[in-house]
Amino acid sequence: MYKKLEEQIGIKFKDYHMLRNAFVHRSYLNEHRDSQYESNERLEFLGDAVLELAVTEYLYERYPNPEGELTNWRSALVKGEMLAKIATQLQLGEYLFLSHGEEKSGGREKDYLLANTFEALIGVIYLELGYEMAKAFIEKFLLVRLEDILVRGHHIDAKSRLQELAQEKVGTTPNYELQHEEGPDHNKVFTMAAYIGTRIVGKGKGSSKQLAEQQAAEDALKRLKW
Repeated sequence: MYKKLEEQIGIKFKDYHMLRNAFVHRSYLNEHRDSQYESNERLEFLGDAVLELAVTEYLYERYPNPEGELTNWRSALVKGEMLAKIATQLQLGEYLFLSHGEEKSGGREKDYLLANTFEALIGVIYLELGYEMAKAFIEKFLLVRLEDILVRGHHIDAKSRLQELAQEKVGTTPNYELQHEEGPDHNKVFTMAAYIGTRIVGKGKGSSKQLAEQQAAEDALKRLKW
């Protein structure tokens, strides 16, 4: 089942039980309470920490830039949208175990689910094969995107950029409002809208209101033709 994935990433796993766990979404367990697996949330938690350390170490060792710039670069690399793109490239959505409801709502294509799964996969690589292998995986699939991020200016904070442009072009400051929230308290997803005046200019989703606002600002920057 996982041979294709192993070939794509160049890693051979020893424990398929643990690997499968990286793809078990909590919703699946609600319908399969006798499952021998747990949700991928603990692996995601671990993978997130490994990811941040690997990216931080890479930037520190290779770039003499000030801390503030490196922080912005790191944020651009580890944000959910970027991780979801890589997860889509690796077709991780194919392996997800979801509830029927999550399946019908397009769970296999949801950015936040894919980003979480990518982090859970990093957690498995770290536990099975160690930090150096996890770091090599992160460099191969994520850190190679840094140059493109810098060229395109994606490391610039989207909310700050939108505010600068809005003040320059129309003399007003954007504001953000909560449109919707879903999921249990421990795993909520927020939908925020970015407004300029009374007009919605962008929408975004995230595991916190702040992340959703960033996504909304990025959406607005793509849509607005200034």
